Amino acid sequence: IDPTFFPKNKTPLIAPAYPQQEYPLAHLPTKQSAIMSRPELTGHASLFYNAKEARKYDSSSRMIGVQREITERAIELLRLPDDKPSFVLDVGCGSGLSGKVLEDKGHVWVGCDVSRDMLEVANDRIEHKREAAQGGGGDSSEDDDSDEDMASGGKGQAVASNGDLMHHDMGTGLPFRPATFDACISISALQWLCYSNAKGQIPRKRLTRFFSSLYQVLRRGARAVLQFYPETAEQAILISECAATVGFAGGIVVDYPNSTKAKKHYLVLSFDRSYKAPKGLTDGSLLGQAAKRASGVRVDGEERGNKKQRPPKKGKGGTKTKEWIMHKKDTQRKKGKDVKKDTKYTGRKRPTRF
Repeated sequence: IDPTFFPKNKTPLIAPAYPQQEYPLAHLPTKQSAIMSRPELTGHASLFYNAKEARKYDSSSRMIGVQREITERAIELLRLPDDKPSFVLDVGCGSGLSGKVLEDKGHVWVGCDVSRDMLEVANDRIEHKREAAQGGGGDSSEDDDSDEDMASGGKGQAVASNGDLMHHDMGTGLPFRPATFDACISISALQWLCYSNAKGQIPRKRLTRFFSSLYQVLRRGARAVLQFYPETAEQAILISECAATVGFAGGIVVDYPNSTKAKKHYLVLSFDRSYKAPKGLTDGSLLGQAAKRASGVRVDGEERGNKKQRPPKKGKGGTKTKEWIMHKKDTQRKKGKDVKKDTKYTGRKRPTRF
């Protein structure tokens, strides 16, 4: 890559204030951590996403719903034009779930992934869709006339898939011509580059190589939205630093930061030096508190903090405890009555006999 291709003035990304502590950035897989923790710790992604895992991944209704939700959010952050289809690169496309969402939005896409088994599942979907379009839509040569005809078919008419696939490891760089794509998305794949699965794999070098090639294959004015799951705050910092090194501007958008399951990280990148990443979705929008209150549904514990605290109870046999006495005196003071000052003897137990 020609170093003169990138801009000279580079400013750091706007990232959240993570604690600046020293942790190992590369994690080698161990038997205990691989069983109980993340799939990235089990080894290479092509080994984890085998034929069995790929079919299970593509047939899970929960996984399909999650992938669709994340992809729609990524497309929203891209802010693509509505009047024409865009040419989008899908890095780590997997079984093509995110590509299907891009097709539904009317865009043309190319996906790359390191797992052949995941790509076979995606290819089966694409071929099945093309066969359905050819069988119900006439001659196959008409499908190649224009991208617009493929993206917008009539009602009840099968539309051929406008996606394509490539088997490739993103850590080695993207093998496309410069200024090819209008945008780039990546769903749940970028964190794999933070792990070393071989002796020669260095996370920082692989991330820099990926972002350098991404900077080159995107058209000027394009954006990239990369959703990922960092294991530690240091991984998020490493990713953002490598993106800033090659000339990208932008930041990390965190949706639902206070939620354990719904929390999502999106790295939003742009060529515009004045670009600022949008704000993430809050937990309030996730819970839909306003809608629940309007419908009369009460969430248990939602308004617990607004209730007044109950006064302390008396002890056994009606004994006045120190907490009860202090609360009683505070109540009398608020009413404007003359109350004796608190001392170390207030509420003190007396001996049973003098």
